[in-house]
Amino acid sequence: MNLTISGHHLEVTPALRGYVMSKLDRITRHFDQVVDVRVILAVDNMTEKEKRQRAECNVHVKGRDLFAESSHADLYAAVDELADKLDRQVGRYKTKVQDHGHICAKRAEA
Repeated sequence: MNLTISGHHLEVTPALRGYVMSKLDRITRHFDQVVDVRVILAVDNMTEKEKRQRAECNVHVKGRDLFAESSHADLYAAVDELADKLDRQVGRYKTKVQDHGHICAKRAEA
């Protein structure tokens, strides 16, 4: 898995990088076919203080790209929300991809 973490108007500290990596390990534990992950951490110059810190992520899995973003007053809380959203999306994708052993109608008749 290739992991890229970048910051816009923000210095990505080693502590922040470690926190993001630990949160995204949960996704690779649930689904091991993740090819590439791009995380962008940003501080927007908005008047609303509660939605100023933003985290967004593109996850490239086999056959599809998953995207999630989250805004919060605290960047660590935004990363938490982002990890939860991605975990739900990856879980949904995993259940769609899995073979449930069903035989399609065409092959059942033949």
